[in-house]
Amino acid sequence: MSDAALSKETLELLGAYDTPTVCNVIELFNVRPCNSGYMDSRIRSCFPDLPPMVGFAATATFRAAAPAGDDAYSSLEQQAAAFSELPFPPVVVFEDLDDPCAAATFGEIMCTTYKTFGAVGLITSGAGRDLEQVGALKFPVFTNGTICAHGYCQIPSIQVPVHVGGVTVHPGDLLHGDCNGVTTIPLDIASDVAAACEPFMRAEAVVLEYLQAGSVTADGLSQATAECHRMIDALREQVASKRTGKP
Repeated sequence: MSDAALSKETLELLGAYDTPTVCNVIELFNVRPCNSGYMDSRIRSCFPDLPPMVGFAATATFRAAAPAGDDAYSSLEQQAAAFSELPFPPVVVFEDLDDPCAAATFGEIMCTTYKTFGAVGLITSGAGRDLEQVGALKFPVFTNGTICAHGYCQIPSIQVPVHVGGVTVHPGDLLHGDCNGVTTIPLDIASDVAAACEPFMRAEAVVLEYLQAGSVTADGLSQATAECHRMIDALREQVASKRTGKP
């Protein structure tokens, strides 16, 4: 599937579900190990009350520990121009090259610029600042912490593969993030993942509704769990047959 084949409706549908559900559904397709493709606990949402973020990676590297010829703001125009070369909407993804990170990757001006040019969020393996102001923008950001100063901020490269939270992210990769963390979604299954989220949640609801019904027994829980597994297995077979073209 090409990037262009992902419709606005598909992206909106993906945004209707939380990131753990998306991760669970990706596992049904058996396209990658179950312990890969999502960012580890170093990457956390700064604004967990915001709805899920869905977009395509616009990547960059960052460093701030030592002086250089340019500062971060000198690269904003290049980054904004690069947005037009990617599928929309973009999510800005920074790899902080300093270890440990020396200063904040972003602040109010950078996030305001990114949002104005169509970005729907930002992820950095480093830190952020101006969180009160960025929060007012309703702009999702995911970081490894918070630092009050910008140091010698600079962006050495844009639109290159970056390593963030244990995941290598390439320009144009599809990302989904919320209060639970961030995952990549393989582009060739993205539409099918979006369509499978609702039936997956229906299967889980069998157990949840039983537990919430009031009068429960271990045998009743076993039956509800078995039905949930049956529905998930049927969904797994359905997505497998769709991908192989075999009934």
